[in-house]
Amino acid sequence: MRLRRRTLLTAAAAAATLPAAPPASAAPRRMRTGFENLAANAYAPLRGPRIGIVTNPTGVTRDVHHIVDVMHADDRVDLTAVFGPEHGFRGTAQAGGSEGRYDDPATGLPVYDTYLKSGQPLADIFTASGVDTVVFDIQDVGARFYTYIWTLYDCMEAARLAGKRFVVLDRPNPVTGRAALGPVLHKEFATFVGRQPVSQAHGMTVAELARLFNGEFLAAPVELDTVLMTGWKRSEWYDASGLPWVPPSPNMPTPDTALVYSGTCLFEGTNLSEGRGTTRPFELLGAEGIDGRWAAAVNELELPGAYFREAYFAPTFSKFQGRTIGGVQIHVHDRDAYDPVRTGIALLVTAKKVWSGFTWRPDNWIDKLTGSARVRTMIDAGADTAEVVAGWGEELAAFRRVRREYLLYR
Repeated sequence: MRLRRRTLLTAAAAAATLPAAPPASAAPRRMRTGFENLAANAYAPLRGPRIGIVTNPTGVTRDVHHIVDVMHADDRVDLTAVFGPEHGFRGTAQAGGSEGRYDDPATGLPVYDTYLKSGQPLADIFTASGVDTVVFDIQDVGARFYTYIWTLYDCMEAARLAGKRFVVLDRPNPVTGRAALGPVLHKEFATFVGRQPVSQAHGMTVAELARLFNGEFLAAPVELDTVLMTGWKRSEWYDASGLPWVPPSPNMPTPDTALVYSGTCLFEGTNLSEGRGTTRPFELLGAEGIDGRWAAAVNELELPGAYFREAYFAPTFSKFQGRTIGGVQIHVHDRDAYDPVRTGIALLVTAKKVWSGFTWRPDNWIDKLTGSARVRTMIDAGADTAEVVAGWGEELAAFRRVRREYLLYR
């Protein structure tokens, strides 16, 4: 990685454009999102040019009005276009889908589809839309393979190619910003679930990631502004924000899902169900032929922060649709002690040991999720959890050093 200190809006500069935080002696501290601070500042960073926004159902105010509806009704903002990611602007599409091009019935604004578009084709969409500034406001969940951060990356690159200014409205990382965890992507395994060398759980906000992308990975920097949160601490979980939780995608129903997701999404790379089609996706895992031995095996490891319950369930869609299968449910009892990536590896290792039917997906999707072939080959060779985790230690340490340069909050 190369380290370029090219930040167009530093934390100090951004804070200077926003209302001051209340003194310690004032009423209890209230966290405010980037959009809340933008609105409190009378939309000053957006005045003048025609605005397009990349967003989805998570782009809401504290009282759950969508920011597109709010901005469209405000004469101080010339909002002229919306850009929808995977699952769509209004969030009607399942995983791997989008809503296409249409006019939004609520506002009449044209909605353009960004899903699986990048580079010059996406730049051409920005140009055709007629916008001057592209704004990004989507709630992330903290995992490298959650595609919205790569929508951010692709849109930044496309805005640069199209000569557009780019503004990121920040929101909290729901699983805290305390640490980066897990393997770092190797560039030869880059896909839409990981474009650049970022750790599996990145521990960053979208504004911090935008600064990282601009400084480390884009071919040249885009004109980037970030509107920061106030009152957010890196150690805080989502419930401390007081914000409503809007599912960022159909299978991310609660912050509890986000807590486990950066580890258990790895089961997408196997023939086991990752819980899609249940009310607890990514917390329920299983397959036909698995019994209580799996829960017993993983409980024996005494992983910090979680218990594992023998569970039986019948997914309503996706793998094993309509069939009763056995497996485990993860019960996190101490989220500060819980390590989702180590837990995900432990679940893979024990599943392979106790269930003879275990296989990887034929396309080796697990390699795209983990960022290299190392996790798969080590588990196949009989490595235990500690050995697999130790395998990414040096590259994770290197990423943490680079990451530190782009953090905006304490």
